[in-house]
Amino acid sequence: METPGSAPSPEAAPVTSATDAAETDAPTAAAGPVWRFLVEPRWLGWHLFAVVAAWGMCWLGDWQFRRAMAGNGLSWAYTFEWPLFAIFGIVFWARTIRDEFRDRRGLDLATGKKKDELAVESGPVLPDGIGTRAIERPGDDADDAELASYNAYLAKLNAEVKGHNKWLR
Repeated sequence: METPGSAPSPEAAPVTSATDAAETDAPTAAAGPVWRFLVEPRWLGWHLFAVVAAWGMCWLGDWQFRRAMAGNGLSWAYTFEWPLFAIFGIVFWARTIRDEFRDRRGLDLATGKKKDELAVESGPVLPDGIGTRAIERPGDDADDAELASYNAYLAKLNAEVKGHNKWLR
């Protein structure tokens, strides 16, 4: 059995078809040019949205600038705020594309190294002495009179209200 970050075991079955590759959880490196995902219909929609959103925010900044020049003092803040939002959107869009490139190449998003190399270099994920252990079960509370009376009280309340909300269904 593998732990996260460990090298795959030699007994692991190789991926033999596209359906097998789709069923695995780990992303695999794409064969051929990696950039082709950028022209898929889903990504073209995201590109269009990013361009329209950035243009719209710049237009709103220009509109607020015109209002500020006409004497609206509050519009000065929005004049600089809308282009800043556009810059944040562009940076987010660029980072999303960069992460998708790395993911499709089989690179780790945090380190930029190949996931296969990272698994060999990193070794065990947890330091020695840290792992799972059995948790001790709490003692039996059957002889606790106060707990038994509280449980009996709860059972009595449950029996009293049972069926009271039939009209809600």
